[in-house]
Order: sequence, then structure tokens, then C-alpha cells
Amino acid sequence: MTPELANEYIRRRMRELGHGDNYHIRFRHLVLAPKEVRKMDANRQLLILAEPKENIRIQSDMGIFDVAEFSTNELQYEHKGTVLLTNYSPIPQQVQMIQVIFKTK
Repeated sequence: MTPELANEYIRRRMRELGHGDNYHIRFRHLVLAPKEVRKMDANRQLLILAEPKENIRIQSDMGIFDVAEFSTNELQYEHKGTVLLTNYSPIPQQVQMIQVIFKTK
């Protein structure tokens, strides 16, 4: 995802959700240990996968991103709520996400 596309997508998505310009953006570059499962709390925020990865599963209230998953007909790049990141690989894996944090009014 290019920076321009990410900015435009986030701007439009925040308007759709009724937040307007009331949000902060952080770039998250996560390093998952071999076979690690990491739980993240993404309430009041969105996590957007910036770059698709093999050997990684991201599961949240919004759906799943896992290129090895065949029981779903759509992979989700946008996640919120309780997010589980799983590294299927026996080597460390890197996951790049954009964190959009909703400002409280």
C-alpha cells in the first residue's frame, strides 16, 4: 500500500465512521517471534495491514487475513477489537500495520 493510498483510504474511512479528522495515525512495525501468537486490544482504533504477508494470520472482530486460509472467501486488511496475530513460521516475521486511533471528544 503506497503512503498516498493509505492516507486517502484512512481519511475517507474515518469520515464514513463519523470521526472526521478526529484521529491519530501511528505506523506499527511488529516483529513476531517464531510460532508466536500475540493478542492486541484495538478497541477505539483500527489496525490496517500495510503489506500482505505469508506465514502470518491476523484475526479480529472484522475478519481474517491469512493467505493459507481456504474457509473464507475474503481476506480483511482492516481490523479492530481483539486482534490475534499468529506467526506460523519457525523464523521471526515482520508485520507492518497502520494504527488509526480515534480521538475522544
